[in-house]
Amino acid sequence: MSAIRDLTLLIEEIKPLKDQEEAVLTEPISEGKWSLREIVAHLYKWDAYNTTEMVSRMEDDAQLPEFPNHDSFNAAGVKELEGISVYEIVNRFISQRASLIEALDAVDPQAHFTIGKGKRTFTAESFAKIFVHHDGEHLPQIHDQLGQDSRS
Repeated sequence: MSAIRDLTLLIEEIKPLKDQEEAVLTEPISEGKWSLREIVAHLYKWDAYNTTEMVSRMEDDAQLPEFPNHDSFNAAGVKELEGISVYEIVNRFISQRASLIEALDAVDPQAHFTIGKGKRTFTAESFAKIFVHHDGEHLPQIHDQLGQDSRS
């Protein structure tokens, strides 16, 4: 399976959140940490950014912009979605992730590009791997909060 296809796996993990009690989704996963609502908001904002700012520029020999500062981007993204229901955020994530996958699928698989001032070249596939790894960092948090076995 390709990394681009692997991005669909998180959609299947997030969909069941629509059936959870709001209190479970809005309670921090531990002291000083985000709630599932904030984790999904964070994932949604990165997918939206990547779709509009990164994937849209993926052409052979292109230099994509540097990723924004993660801490300020994450804080602003979560703050921007304050007042929006957790269920709406889940729906937005599912829709945005599907759009990201569709956009990545449309990129020429032979196109190689750099990000920011980096020298390493990427393809749409290797770019997707970054975010499959990122998804993998958040999946155990989701499973733990829901009392699921993270190894399943």
